[in-house]
Amino acid sequence: MKRFYKDVSVAEAEGGWQVELDGRAIRTQSGGRQIVPTQALAQMLAAEWRAQGEEIDPKSFVYRDMADFALDVVAKDRGDTIGKLLSYAETDTLCYRAAPGEPLFDRQEEIWEPLVRACEARHGMRLERITGVIHQKQADGAIIALRERLESEDNFALAGLLTLTSLAASLVVGLAMLEDGANAEALFAAANAEEDWQAELWGWDHAAEEVRAARLEAFKRAAAFVAASRKPR
Repeated sequence: MKRFYKDVSVAEAEGGWQVELDGRAIRTQSGGRQIVPTQALAQMLAAEWRAQGEEIDPKSFVYRDMADFALDVVAKDRGDTIGKLLSYAETDTLCYRAAPGEPLFDRQEEIWEPLVRACEARHGMRLERITGVIHQKQADGAIIALRERLESEDNFALAGLLTLTSLAASLVVGLAMLEDGANAEALFAAANAEEDWQAELWGWDHAAEEVRAARLEAFKRAAAFVAASRKPR
């Protein structure tokens, strides 16, 4: 599609902020009003429009797509998004460990255990650690506590959290990324500790390095989206 606008601006609107192209407010991909909660997030969306050349690249609208997902999908059925997030708690990467005594187990204990314990402390529950890869159900109390935590977040945080959690294959990591001062690169590395350990043993290939770098960039963008969507305290 050819670029059809000249000016990109951000304006305050009822309920938040919006991006305008030549003075006309943008709508979501489903046709709804694209009102975001903060000026900071609106500026991030506007930057994507300003960055377009003569041809518009739909794949470059990462933040717009997350905002539209929050407005068009999460807002219409928060329960479905929360259910998807809770499914990652049942299969959380950080809870599935090698057997004690194996070298990988020591790495998992060093990197994963502090994150799991911090999650348990913050939310007043306990997650089961599982040896091997056979699925084991988490306790109902843990899932209830995590559900309450997720229900406390707004639609924009849930939209970003779904991306964070899916890339990490870990709700523990996703929730940790919502905490003040969270380090995206460190948490992504934690989620990929097993893969990185294998690479240390056998070496990386170029294709795997490119995939990891792309996933890290997507993780960092989702983290930035959530941070920008939060109103100042």
